[in-house]
Amino acid sequence: MAEPPGDFCTDEGCAGDVVVEKYLAESKESASHVQLACRGPHCAFPVDGNELGVWNAGDPSRQLLVLSGHHQPITAVAFGNTADPLLICSASQDYVIKWSLDECREKVLQGSPPRGTIVGTLLGKVLYLRLSPDDRVAAVCAGNKVFMLDVETQSTLAELEGHQGPVTAAEFCSWQAHVIISVSEDRSFKVWDHRLGSLIYSSSVLAAPPLLSLFIDERSQQLVTGSAAGQLWIFSMVEGHHYRRVTHVDLRKTGESFFTRRVGSHLCSLLGDSQPPSASELEQGASTEVALPVLSLAPCDLSLILHPECASCLSPENTSCLWIGSSAGLFVFNLANFEFEAVLHYRDFRNLSIQVAGSCAMTNEAGSDKAFCVLASLFGNQIAVLEVSVSALGRAWQRPAPARPLSVLPSSCVLSTSPLYFRIIEEKSTKPVRQKQSAARGAVQDQPLVFHSRVRSSGYTAAPHATMFSPKTNIKNDCERSAKCRSSHRCKERPSQSPLPTQLSRRRAVAPAAVRCIQFSADGRRLACGLANHLSLVFDADLTGTPAVFSGHDGAVSAVSWSHDGKWLLSASQDGTLRVWSVRRTELALCLDKDVFPPAARCAQFYYLDAFILSSSGPEVRLLRHHVDTRRDELRSNVLSAAPSRYRQRSWCRAVCGLRMTGAAEVTGLSAVNEFYSYLVLAASRSRTLEVFDLNAGCSAAVIQGAHARPVHQICQNKGSSFTTQQPQVYNLFATMAIGDGIRLWDLRTLRCERRFEGHPSRCYPCGMAFSPCGRYVACGAEDRHVRAAVGPRPTGRSHGCALGGESVLRFSTGRCLETRTAVVF
Repeated sequence: MAEPPGDFCTDEGCAGDVVVEKYLAESKESASHVQLACRGPHCAFPVDGNELGVWNAGDPSRQLLVLSGHHQPITAVAFGNTADPLLICSASQDYVIKWSLDECREKVLQGSPPRGTIVGTLLGKVLYLRLSPDDRVAAVCAGNKVFMLDVETQSTLAELEGHQGPVTAAEFCSWQAHVIISVSEDRSFKVWDHRLGSLIYSSSVLAAPPLLSLFIDERSQQLVTGSAAGQLWIFSMVEGHHYRRVTHVDLRKTGESFFTRRVGSHLCSLLGDSQPPSASELEQGASTEVALPVLSLAPCDLSLILHPECASCLSPENTSCLWIGSSAGLFVFNLANFEFEAVLHYRDFRNLSIQVAGSCAMTNEAGSDKAFCVLASLFGNQIAVLEVSVSALGRAWQRPAPARPLSVLPSSCVLSTSPLYFRIIEEKSTKPVRQKQSAARGAVQDQPLVFHSRVRSSGYTAAPHATMFSPKTNIKNDCERSAKCRSSHRCKERPSQSPLPTQLSRRRAVAPAAVRCIQFSADGRRLACGLANHLSLVFDADLTGTPAVFSGHDGAVSAVSWSHDGKWLLSASQDGTLRVWSVRRTELALCLDKDVFPPAARCAQFYYLDAFILSSSGPEVRLLRHHVDTRRDELRSNVLSAAPSRYRQRSWCRAVCGLRMTGAAEVTGLSAVNEFYSYLVLAASRSRTLEVFDLNAGCSAAVIQGAHARPVHQICQNKGSSFTTQQPQVYNLFATMAIGDGIRLWDLRTLRCERRFEGHPSRCYPCGMAFSPCGRYVACGAEDRHVRAAVGPRPTGRSHGCALGGESVLRFSTGRCLETRTAVVF
């Protein structure tokens, strides 16, 4: 990986701010591939093979405590979980010995040799050792068995057999005292009931490399395991999920993405207006030839890594973070968004004696800024203890803040130089003229055709003599029907804590073709659908009655958008045209051909309370000013020209401005708020870049490189609803979706991916997603014809993950109506 930015200089002053080598020991035998241990300031490691060394990093004045009792080389060390007394266990092929640390120090001060208690004998080569939360049971991984030993009575409680290879790690479940999980070189994990000695669950083979490490997170109830090839698998341990896989992470690819976003943003801030480096150059600089085996996993305090502004956007009780110890360095991994928060490579610091580690152990007490790490050299006999400043490490990799604070809600008036200022000037100058013209036009229409006093009137203003074609005028029934409709569609506020719908209330087959997009109107009364057979349909919200059909496109309808007042419907098609329809008359009001605005538009929507149309055209985001007029002039068509002008559109549209994406890549997704005045527009390009445009300033406000592993096909903002209220901060959250890369939840204030949701199959087709009106859930479609909903932002303005830390919490079937191209809308 390329040189890190800023604070990561390798002179003694800057390096000491991040990491300090507190202790270095030389051993007669190599401690590589030996389980080391850390707890608080205490670090334990084998010395000269068969002796156990304990060093207190919090009090360097104390000498190294050496515990003798083994005749064979020590292969595993583990601390207890209770502080009083603090226990430590060591294991070799001959003995498993329990030591009380306080008693051993007292013995040394009295001048007598410390003694431990033998818990087990002749179990074989022990690769891993772990004590239960109450320190009464020890799990010893020897060969392909897990021995459960009673620490107090020194007896064997159970022998867990079932793995086909050596067991490399085992962990107790803190909220289920009888459950223990083990991983093995057979590339699987197994869940045991160690009290009964029975197998609860056995996984399939995860990958080719063996599994080396294991961690159970109580906060999110997730199981994390790492392999020798730098792969992480995360599984859900929530009751009823049956150890469903949440996600799979490749540390190398995650590191490249981390370097692209953090270092690329840092370089762009240093370059100012200069041309930023391309994504290929950044990924080339981020590549490394060092393998990244996951040697150890330990909890980390996320609040110390993040900047206070970033930490305020999260909910600490639902966010977990891990230290990942590898042979090349230490990584801080966020279990909410499955990304790195900080990286520490040993080779970046010349003051460190060990550059490649064979064994690693980490500890980071909650609320403490100091993290301790004990390393054993892979190619030598050195053992080092490192002290890492967590806050300094976080500051070194902190993403630079935007030049201007970003918010969907406007905080200032429209500038006179803004493209949006055009609308205000036009309204002030044209509104009185339009009123006069309409008044004069209405006065002319009310007079007879002939005005001469000697010529008899043609009778246009007289009452008709025939009643054959007079309409039915049942005023009483019409009034009753309209009152009934108004009462049935009366707006009622939706409680913010209302549950999600889980039952299918109505299903209707719309057409043989697939539904490509759907959208509710602002009042929630109508639902617009775009079909693959070139049609657009508008249903009532309850899917009853005959839908209104809008035909005219020559390609599949890719996007539909309602105007805020509900009178107009905008549709974009693969034929490259944009069409504005009159919903009341079910007719075309405005057509924008690809010949008018080349290249063809891919995305389109109404913007700024229907004052503009936003569209994408190749690598450009265009702001269009439009005017829709469906009136007809019959006299002009009969007198002035042979071609009737009633077929000519009186509506017009012209381009106001165009903003190009960084890198000139094609726009694949576009989103802006139309429910209220907002200056920000979000766009995604084929180069996997997210860009925020500020139309008040008429420029690009922020760029996020490498937002997804694949191009983003949909951007969904939390736009709220007229039926519920939300905190202002929640409107700054938006979600992005890419094929095969799940859903990511972003915050505009920090430009960070705060949450990541996976678990829905979306490998080939672009599926849709939507925020709930209350802003608490995100729903997405999937290729298996199911809709999945995950917990999104809290109503308090802070986002938080679901109980699974990113997996769906609700799934219900949608039948076969939407086929595989699925769209979701609330």
